[in-house]
Amino acid sequence: MANNNNKVALVTGASRGIGAAVAERLAQDGFTVVINYSGNAAPAEELARRIEQAGGKALTAKADVSDAEAVRRMFDAAEAAFGGVDVLVNNAGIMMLSPIADADDAHFDRHISVNLKGTFNTLREAAKRLRDDGRIINFSTSVVGLKLETYGVYAATKAAVETLTAIMSKEMRGRNITVNAIAPGPTATDLFLNGKSEELIGRMAKMNPLERLGTPEDIAAAVSFLAGPDGSWINGQVLRANGGMI
Repeated sequence: MANNNNKVALVTGASRGIGAAVAERLAQDGFTVVINYSGNAAPAEELARRIEQAGGKALTAKADVSDAEAVRRMFDAAEAAFGGVDVLVNNAGIMMLSPIADADDAHFDRHISVNLKGTFNTLREAAKRLRDDGRIINFSTSVVGLKLETYGVYAATKAAVETLTAIMSKEMRGRNITVNAIAPGPTATDLFLNGKSEELIGRMAKMNPLERLGTPEDIAAAVSFLAGPDGSWINGQVLRANGGMI
């Protein structure tokens, strides 16, 4: 824990689900956490209070990651409050499912603007502003490997994120900044569970040999590894955190 004291982690989409679990875990690891959210402030503020009551340090920052100027202001706010950013976790994302034949322009454009351009916006800022010896952790999905029907546009944006990850890891040469991605499988969050039948959830839980859904804490543990000193030799990789599904 001492290794991370005075280090600052910015987590996008951190007010709920996997992002909130990541923020809590990094705070436990000793990072000062910037909790990014795009809409409702209440869950982000509640998470910040919970972190501070547990002895950690947290700041909330409203920004729609698809807006480049908002992303710049978010980095400005983190630098003004804490002097800089050491870790970027690109968790913000949306997932709307549709066969390619039925996906309208709005469906496509929204995925691109949040999942791909949103990640690009934060990566571009981090490339210029992240402190040396830092970490960048992007979020992909194991569907890039599974290639399930109806996930086409969503998975395509995440495949693009994996490519950005590998290339940026090389562009950070000389600064001791690692760039990796985590690709979760089915994880028990509201985003995943909403609208699915018990039967479907049960079937997806059995798809991996550990025969359960992932938890947000499982994914946060993988982020913790990559963000901390033990992950320093992992670079340019995609870590599939999915219980062995693929």
